Amino acid sequence: MAIEEPKFTLLEKDQAFELRLYTPKIIAEVLVNGNMRESSSKGFRLIADFIFGNNTAQSGKSEKISMTAPVSVEASAEKISMTAPVGVQQASKGWKVYFVMPSQYTLDTLPKPNNPLVIIKQIPEQKFAVIRFSGLVNEEKMCKKISELEKWLTSKKLNPIGKPELARYNPPWTLPFLRRNEVMVEIA
Repeated sequence: MAIEEPKFTLLEKDQAFELRLYTPKIIAEVLVNGNMRESSSKGFRLIADFIFGNNTAQSGKSEKISMTAPVSVEASAEKISMTAPVGVQQASKGWKVYFVMPSQYTLDTLPKPNNPLVIIKQIPEQKFAVIRFSGLVNEEKMCKKISELEKWLTSKKLNPIGKPELARYNPPWTLPFLRRNEVMVEIA
């Protein structure tokens, strides 16, 4: 059974780089403190708890929500900068970790999180520049990929308007060379 991924239209492909137009989506997001590795793990557990049933559906009971990919983390310009710019994003108070909710849900039909740390947000259509790569990811590798993406953006005269995000698509037991990772940044 395939895991659902956010829907997008591929606008351009250039080796490991892509331009994508994503359709609107709903995310479940948490803000956690610590380094990227710790925050990714803690954030994953908090959102997994929500989708595995720590929620209240319209029926008043809990509901299991299907897992989607990727798990994203957003990086802050403070630590990982792009002069022009898991769902990891580092905010000034920590890292934002988010999952995209299955497309069958609306804000009205998605179960409500019981944990107040889990925030549900509607995200409008967005255009992203992406670099795709395999292997294990730490902050150093993420910075390297952000730099490569920044150079590609400059060569294409594209203007980032968001912070870089790290998207990871595979479970932790996946062999490193088989892992799919992406660094993404929203562009104008």
